[in-house]
Amino acid sequence: MTNPPPGPFSLGALRAAALEGREPAPLEAVARLKSYRWFVVGTVCIGAVMGQVDASMTQVLLPRLEVEFGARLSSVSWVAVAYLLALASFMPIFGRLADMFGRKLLYTAGFLLFIAGSALCGYATSLPWLIFFRVLQAIGGALITSNSVAIVVKIMGPEERGRGLGLQSAAQAVGLGAGPAIGGFILDTLGWQWAFWINVPLGIAGAIIGWFVLPQTGNPSRHERFDWRGAILIAPALTGFVAVLNEVHALGPTSPILIACLLVGIVCATLFVRTEHRTSAPLLDLKLLAKPAFLLGNTANFLSYATLFGVFFLVPFALVRIYQDTALAAGLRLSILPVMLGLVAPVGGMLYDRVGPRLPTCFGMLVCLAGLAILYRFLDGNPANLWLVTLSLAVIGVGQGLFISPNSSAIMSTAPADETGQAGSVLNVMRMLGMSTGIAGASTLLALSLGGDSGSTLDIPVATLVTASRDVIVLLVCLAGLAGLISLIRPRGGQGPGSRAPVDL
Repeated sequence: MTNPPPGPFSLGALRAAALEGREPAPLEAVARLKSYRWFVVGTVCIGAVMGQVDASMTQVLLPRLEVEFGARLSSVSWVAVAYLLALASFMPIFGRLADMFGRKLLYTAGFLLFIAGSALCGYATSLPWLIFFRVLQAIGGALITSNSVAIVVKIMGPEERGRGLGLQSAAQAVGLGAGPAIGGFILDTLGWQWAFWINVPLGIAGAIIGWFVLPQTGNPSRHERFDWRGAILIAPALTGFVAVLNEVHALGPTSPILIACLLVGIVCATLFVRTEHRTSAPLLDLKLLAKPAFLLGNTANFLSYATLFGVFFLVPFALVRIYQDTALAAGLRLSILPVMLGLVAPVGGMLYDRVGPRLPTCFGMLVCLAGLAILYRFLDGNPANLWLVTLSLAVIGVGQGLFISPNSSAIMSTAPADETGQAGSVLNVMRMLGMSTGIAGASTLLALSLGGDSGSTLDIPVATLVTASRDVIVLLVCLAGLAGLISLIRPRGGQGPGSRAPVDL
């Protein structure tokens, strides 16, 4: 019989956590409160806000980094792409490890690693170092994100679980909406380094509160097998393909480095798929993709997030370079998109409960296409049309809000009850891969359309920037249209009350 872990205030608790991996009990004065479960949800919301503020704030930061480091678009985009790829690679790994060793320590450690990466990002003296520290930051973010939903689900009873997850989604929407405006204000007043340093106090608060408030995991399954082969293969498999997409303009299609990246991606992806089919405890259960509804839903999920983050990448460059907006003004305009997405997402969820996924997802993509059409027509450099550019972002946000919740719910409803964790992991990986692909694709096409050898938006005539931006919008229209078409042909079934999934914005 093991001794109970020491209280969170003691040095013994720190020693037991560091040397034995034993989680401390929550602070007794907090744990015995009737509202304790809401303290836990509030703690998880700190991580939700912090992660989304950072993700959306980075998009406003990219045009400034292009100036600060005199870098190409393909290089600057890695600041966002590397972060998302690391999240996609490590989230399923840490989700599985948390099942085996406990969630509280991994979640709290995620805050510490995130703030360490954030602090180092602010001290980066070159773009390669900044990208490296962003990966470190993303590993911490993956520790937080992969455990947050499970912590909320465990602490809330079945009758209140929806409210708890809804509050977490609301916190994500707040972070996603506030990030561009906060980033713009910081860039105009304090300097780009503070866009990363702002995470430090919030992360310290999250780590301390998590240590004292979060419950112990209970009985982790330490003796289960871990898919080490899959864990080793997933990152190079994802990175190889996205690197080819992101660097094809800078290196050229016949570059030995590019060909090597493609071969690495193909080989690692092939080995990963083979490993996941053969192991008894896969990192990602790819057999779920044999279900047509699950496969089509995740494909639409990938395309919708590629569209969304393609817009997130393009619009700050257009506002700053074409319309000469300040970083704050560009951030405020960009914030309209996630704000509308967050406001409309619950409506999409209610529509799913009433009529299933096909109608709201198809209509959502039609609205998104209408927003992209407005953006294409009025992104012309004329200051009189700037309000219509802003309106287009609101329309795109409404369309995405109508789409994401029903599509995610439809994906989760196709999975067996004992496979919901695996289904969620696949959904999250596809979401992150869609984000990184959207940014990489938009970056490459924008650089190709600008022409020249610099691969930069600096000192480019406004008319050339407008034409290049419209080329990217055409690409995003194709992605959104394909997502809508897939939603139209998705199989019926696997839907109904109670099958709604938590929406990770």
